[in-house]
Amino acid sequence: MIFSASDDTLAPSWQHHDDVIIVGGGLAGLFCAYKLSPRPVTLICAAPIGEGSSSVWAQGGIAAAVSEGDSVASHLADTIEAGAGIVDENIAKLMTSHAAERILDLLEVGVPFDKDLEGKLELSREAAHSANRIVRVSGDKAGYAIMEALISRVLEMPSIRLVAGYQAESLHMNGNKVAGVIARKRTGDNREGQSISTVLFPARAVVLASGGAGHLFRVTTNPPEANGDGMAMAARAGAVIADPEFVQFHPTALDVGKDPAPLATEALRGHGAHLINDAGERFMLDEHKDAELAPRDIVARAIHRQVEEGKGAFLDCREAIGATFAEEFPTVYGYAQDAGIDPVTQPLPIAPAAHYHMGGVLTDAHGRTSLDGLWAAGEVTSTGAHGANRLASNSLLEAVVFASLVADDINRQFHAPKVHDWQPLQDEAQLPGASQPEEDIAKLRKTMSRHVGVERTQKGMEAALRTIDQLEKKCVSESFRNQLVACKMITAAALQRTESRGGHYRTDYPNSSEEWHRRTFITLAEAQAIMARVLNSKSDATDEN
Repeated sequence: MIFSASDDTLAPSWQHHDDVIIVGGGLAGLFCAYKLSPRPVTLICAAPIGEGSSSVWAQGGIAAAVSEGDSVASHLADTIEAGAGIVDENIAKLMTSHAAERILDLLEVGVPFDKDLEGKLELSREAAHSANRIVRVSGDKAGYAIMEALISRVLEMPSIRLVAGYQAESLHMNGNKVAGVIARKRTGDNREGQSISTVLFPARAVVLASGGAGHLFRVTTNPPEANGDGMAMAARAGAVIADPEFVQFHPTALDVGKDPAPLATEALRGHGAHLINDAGERFMLDEHKDAELAPRDIVARAIHRQVEEGKGAFLDCREAIGATFAEEFPTVYGYAQDAGIDPVTQPLPIAPAAHYHMGGVLTDAHGRTSLDGLWAAGEVTSTGAHGANRLASNSLLEAVVFASLVADDINRQFHAPKVHDWQPLQDEAQLPGASQPEEDIAKLRKTMSRHVGVERTQKGMEAALRTIDQLEKKCVSESFRNQLVACKMITAAALQRTESRGGHYRTDYPNSSEEWHRRTFITLAEAQAIMARVLNSKSDATDEN
């Protein structure tokens, strides 16, 4: 059953106390709800179900060692190597060993994975993988097809209620335990002066599956809903955040002036497409032994430098793919056509874009966070499986594996479902509908891209923290406050890590350091202390934005 923010049956408060509230309508949230059935679950999301999720846009597929000659050990080794020294090996082993089982789950749900004439899964290869192990759909439609099949199945399940149009903004605490989610439902016509109804969704267990943080940056492949709010909600409640400085920039977003930027899947390079500059030079040959198939952070920085030097960067698919482009990669072909580019005869202009956040809410092997009553799954988390640099197509895998483990853990802890009426809250508020000015949001995104993006420096990150402080003083929106907290966590951790590793690259500390051969664990209080030192320092405080 689907409810929306316009349904009067829900306002002004939620009328049932469910076992589980799931925040987020992407792959992790939906799969967790599916696995929890028949336990009563309410899944809340800001956008209509199926929209506002990065999962829908995932092109490559799911990595799984399911072919002859491949192995879990090989997949694990590739994951560890890509993670630049700080992968939690036990967690990565858990993830890779569950891959085949989760692929079977998705086949059962109805996902039409590509198969050969013998009916076997057709597998492709992506960067930093040592074997063909990417399970895909129609070349580049994996995310869309998985979500379509899963949504269809979930809508048929009476135990799952989907509540769209509610923006989760904070966790409701009962002492030290998470006891629900406070969300807002806008009323009126979405203009200044409208009212905002705040609603408490109480629960025995809360699962954060709210996605990543890519839209905190000016250039991103992520939807607007991927703004770090889940990580910020947990941080504000006191949860430990892990590895927030590690942001993966996809090397090849189409540079055609769209926000979000369309993604040119890595599988194009896996099929032999080359990276060139405006002089036609293959610049990756001098950057890494694997050239175009080098790890994403290396490719992203190389492209970034070409663009910064005024040489431009392009993905040349003419020889490797050519006339079969529309058939093999229909999604990217459609993006190019919309921009007036024919990829069969023209190179595609590209630029790095914020794509995936390796950091997030710290979770264990069961998806438990450091707060009682709170679990998390998907990109909002930092399980340790990705380390400093996610291996291609491990993101969808992590989402389904840990969503399933969260469901298993909740079912073990709560043997019998409990559902009862929940009376309206006496102190439920109708708040002024103040919206954050768009120029403030744009300034934050520009600041993050400029100073906490592909390449970072101490001076730049200190300038970013000063800008965050300025914007905090102007903040009138809880949603924007969450974005500021997320940016503060990322920037403070990045400033603290005086080395370069994986998705975190500092031009003032270009090498990795044995001292930092470890993960980051940080709380909001610690991030605020780092920011306070910057604000109180005598260093150059010029705002470089």
